[in-house]
Parts: sequence; C-alpha cells; structure tokens
Amino acid sequence: MKKIATTLLLTGIFLHNLYAEPSTLTTQEFPKQELQKQKVEVATMVSEEISKTLPQKIDDYTVLTKVTHDGPTIVYTFEINSGAKSDDAIIKEDHSRMQRAVMQGVCQSSRKFLAAGINTRYIYISSKSKRELFVFNITQNECDRVLK
Repeated sequence: MKKIATTLLLTGIFLHNLYAEPSTLTTQEFPKQELQKQKVEVATMVSEEISKTLPQKIDDYTVLTKVTHDGPTIVYTFEINSGAKSDDAIIKEDHSRMQRAVMQGVCQSSRKFLAAGINTRYIYISSKSKRELFVFNITQNECDRVLK
C-alpha cells in the first residue's frame, strides 16, 4: 500500500510539473555604470600585474617602462633609444610604420579586451629627451577600420 501511495504521489508531482505554467524568466540589462566599473577594475589589475615586471626590453631600441590605466584604457609607455637620429626625424620618418605595426599587433593580441571595451594606448617617448614621439589609441572601432 505504501508503494502505491508513493507512486501516486510522485506521479501527481510529475504531472503537475509537466502541465504547470512555465515560470517567466526575467532578464535585465547589466547596468552601464556597473559594466564601466568592471572595465576599470580589469584595466587596473592588468596594469598592476604588468608593472611588476618592468622595465622590459622589447628590442634593441625599445623598453617598456610603465603601464598604467586611464579609466578602462590600459596605457603602455615605451622609451625609444634612437641613437643619433633626432626626435623630429623619428616623428617624421617612423610614425606611419610604427602606427601600422602597433595597430596590427594590438588588434590581434588584445581582441578580447578590445571587444569588451577595454582599450589600449601606446605612448612612445625619446629615451634621450623624454619628449613624446607617438601616441596610438587603439579601440575595437579602430581595429575594425584598420584591419578591413
């Protein structure tokens, strides 16, 4: 008798759940302010972690000296040792080549960050004069435009 009662009870629960009105799922958009706050937190954590390894020699002419953030933008500062070449010559002769190389590299290596709205800024300064030579701001929109 207990087995029949238990079976009827379980069958009743099953049928009730089967024919019951489906519960409505409520969805909400993630608040923009919270999303922005999370982007800033990610940029902060990334810049702090990379900063622990600085300075880093990139090549014979370039050293990564500082990584910070400006809101949700990760800011990398590099020093360029240009040898005998003047700052003006570097700016005039190397800007386009540097911009193209940086954009292609960052757009490929940082796809997930850029897609999430965490942007990148590369600042190049002269190791001799400490003069700013180049600034490249890289966003998902810029990557879409450049890589077409």
